[in-house]
Amino acid sequence: MEKLFIKSREKVKLVKTGFIRYLMNEIDWNDRMIGIKGARGVGKTTLLLQIIKTHLQNEKVLYITLEDLYFTENSLYTLAEDFVNHDGRYLLIDEVHRYPDWAKELKLIYDDFNSLRIIFTGSSILDIIQARADLSRRAVVYTMQGLSFREYLNFSKNLNLPKYDLTQILENHLTISDEIIAGINPIPVFAEYLKIGYYPYFIENESTYLYKLSEVVNQVLSTDLTVIKKILPDAIPRIRKLLYVISNSVPFKPNVSKLSEISDISRNTLITYLQYLEEANILNLLHSDSTGTGYLRKPEKIYLENTNLQYAISDKEPESGNLRETFFINQIKKSNHITFSQTGDFKVNEKYFFEIGGKNKTRKQIAGVESSFIAADNIQYGFENKIPLWLFGFLY
Repeated sequence: MEKLFIKSREKVKLVKTGFIRYLMNEIDWNDRMIGIKGARGVGKTTLLLQIIKTHLQNEKVLYITLEDLYFTENSLYTLAEDFVNHDGRYLLIDEVHRYPDWAKELKLIYDDFNSLRIIFTGSSILDIIQARADLSRRAVVYTMQGLSFREYLNFSKNLNLPKYDLTQILENHLTISDEIIAGINPIPVFAEYLKIGYYPYFIENESTYLYKLSEVVNQVLSTDLTVIKKILPDAIPRIRKLLYVISNSVPFKPNVSKLSEISDISRNTLITYLQYLEEANILNLLHSDSTGTGYLRKPEKIYLENTNLQYAISDKEPESGNLRETFFINQIKKSNHITFSQTGDFKVNEKYFFEIGGKNKTRKQIAGVESSFIAADNIQYGFENKIPLWLFGFLY
């Protein structure tokens, strides 16, 4: 265990705290067991180390990753027991999905060591819901998205811009725009964000960012789906083909029979795979609010999860209308419910209707519709119910 302590101290020493993701301020730190799940590359590991550096400096704390070779011959439970015997108080566990029976052992650790507090991270595709058969009433689980446009501005331009909820933006967008534009012109930076700004590792090397992102997608398909969802390896090429077809056609209105034929995947299995790709934060499936709640329901439209993926995995130059809609869904969904709508493009929280477009977009499609708005690209300021699209990147 001594080597694990040394590794933990070294990692904490190196982590920077100049920029900290939004989730740090949303977690209730009073809970004894906290889970953080999210897509590869959104910053879960960095957040764990920052938690130690900013909140737990005076505590007996240990950071471990379950990818460490130590766990080829040692159990997580035994490590926790030894840690508690050395007066350990906080155990931070990274990549929990790399460990067999992780949920069962976390439950035992929670029950047997009352003085120990546990924070763990896992893949976005981690089946937390089923795992709660073991962790029910114990773990409080949060989901971490990629960078919002606000976070990208703060991170890349060294700013300190606040977030706003949806009601604030809808009611006070002119005042909010004034405050933001006093510090930066968001429009040219918005184009940067749509291409390379969603995953924090863009800061390492922008020129290789899209290549790295495409490799991350390949890892999700070839590793996460097979390990976590138990999909047989020979099914991965078909899922990859399915994703390729969708990525070159988004926003995609699925013809399930045709997709099934093209990808050589049965109908029900295909819809299940679409759901897995959404859980993996590769796709966003947009459903109608009147479709029902069945797990195997067909989506009305399919989008890539974020605009950076469009640049990374599609053969085509992204179309501006698709980028706008993809961005809007991605930023809205974090704290709001969004569905397909026959009125305008989207319905949000069962009461707001949105039409997405360029700066010259009119209210033609939503004329006379109560609580309807235009989210318009390439404008600094809005007017009445016409709001700058980029401003919806300040929701978290």
